[in-house]
Amino acid sequence: MDAVRVALLREVLAGTEWLGSTRRFAGVLRGSVVSHGGGLLLVGTPEYEPWHLAAHLVDEAAWSGTPELAPTLVRHDACASDPAHLAVGPGRLAAARRGETLLVVTPRGPGGDLLEGVHDARRAGATVLALGDGGDELTAMAHESLTVADGSELDLDSVQHLVSAAAGENSLPAPRGRRRFRDRLSTLTHHLTAPPPARW
Repeated sequence: MDAVRVALLREVLAGTEWLGSTRRFAGVLRGSVVSHGGGLLLVGTPEYEPWHLAAHLVDEAAWSGTPELAPTLVRHDACASDPAHLAVGPGRLAAARRGETLLVVTPRGPGGDLLEGVHDARRAGATVLALGDGGDELTAMAHESLTVADGSELDLDSVQHLVSAAAGENSLPAPRGRRRFRDRLSTLTHHLTAPPPARW
């Protein structure tokens, strides 16, 4: 989803709770990686790896000048023969430390192995964020969560687009009514004229 489609989605969602919720979550994400500077780990489940979100966060990191937003994708079936940026396995969660941020994206409750890895990361001092429908255990472990349950007005993919776009913005004010057309046009123009980042 490009900047134009994100802008259109935001227009459609104006007045709903989704815009405020996604901006708040994005603000916590950006604030965590910028203030701690320890890096962002991104993990899904064995059945659902958030490749698309990883790519969008890399783009937003480049566009916003916030390299801390570029995540390390933790893959459940990573192999040593994979390219370096795709070879990080679940053992990385056990190595997470204070100052790092762990973003867990799950369309439904994670299995026990992932929960154990998240618990280890939190116990070591990492900030844990949960996006999707992670169930009660993951929500209880997370410092911040944004639930996207089955049957929600938005699907998990759309919410990830809104979160990544908001995380890349230089200011994340709480929405206060509708912005002026000129402000919206200026933001859209900035996104469209920015040089393209290196592909992920």
